Amino acid sequence: MSLSLKFLGTGDAFGHGGRLQPCLFVRSAETSFLVDCGASAMVSLNRFSVDSRQIKMILLSHLHGDHFGGIPFFMLEAQLVAKRTEALVIAGPPGLEERISGAMDIFFPGAAGVKRSFETQFIELAPGEAWAFRDVNVTPGSIDHPSGSPAYAYRLSCCGRVMAYTGDGQWNDSLTPLLRDADVLVAESYFYEKEVKYHLNYKTLMSRMGELAPRRAILVHMSADMLGRIGDLELEGAFDGMNIDL
Repeated sequence: MSLSLKFLGTGDAFGHGGRLQPCLFVRSAETSFLVDCGASAMVSLNRFSVDSRQIKMILLSHLHGDHFGGIPFFMLEAQLVAKRTEALVIAGPPGLEERISGAMDIFFPGAAGVKRSFETQFIELAPGEAWAFRDVNVTPGSIDHPSGSPAYAYRLSCCGRVMAYTGDGQWNDSLTPLLRDADVLVAESYFYEKEVKYHLNYKTLMSRMGELAPRRAILVHMSADMLGRIGDLELEGAFDGMNIDL
C-alpha cells in the first residue's frame, strides 16, 4: 500500500446534501493524517470508526472554520477521551497556531493554556517549499482564497504515488505544475458554472483537465447546485465515507 484515502467530509461550509465539512483521512505505509479538519470532524471520525489516536498529523489548506474548526474539539477529545500521549503535528499556513489557540479559547475559555498530555507541534509551511512528514512529501502552492492568512493547494507524494488537492480557491495558472499528472486530483467544485469569487467551479476545472491530466479526479466541496447535477458529470463526485487506494 502506498496511499489510501477515506473521505470523512465532502461537503461545503453549509452542509448541503447533509454532507459533513471537509476532512480527508490519508494513510501511507508509515503514517496516517488528516487533510483539513472541518468543524464536523469529530462527527466524521466517530461515524466512520476512525480512532483519533491513529492521526499523527493534521494538514490544513487554509484557516476558515469549515476547514480547521474541528481542531479544538479534536484536541479536547485527545486529552479527555482518547488519553493521547503521542505527539501531534499540525501543519499549514502561517498564523495557524495563533488562530487555533484563539478558536480553542473562544469555544472553551482557558482551553488553549491547559497543559496537555501530548506534545503539539505547529509547522508553518511556505508556498513552493517541500516538507516531509515521515514517508510523505508535502508541497504547498498558493491559491486565491482570502482567509486571514495564505491559502494553499497541496501536492502529496509517497512511494511513487501522488495526490493533488486544490483546497478552496479561484484558479490561477501557477497551480498547474503543482496539480499536474497526479494519481488522484481531489478538487473543489463549488458550483457548476456560476462564478463565485475565490472558488473553483466545474466548468473552469474541466477546461483545465487536459493540462492537469490526472489519472483520477474526484470532486468535493459541492453546493446544492452541483449535487443536483452529480449523476450527469464527467468527473466523479466524492461522498462521505468513500474509500480509495492508490
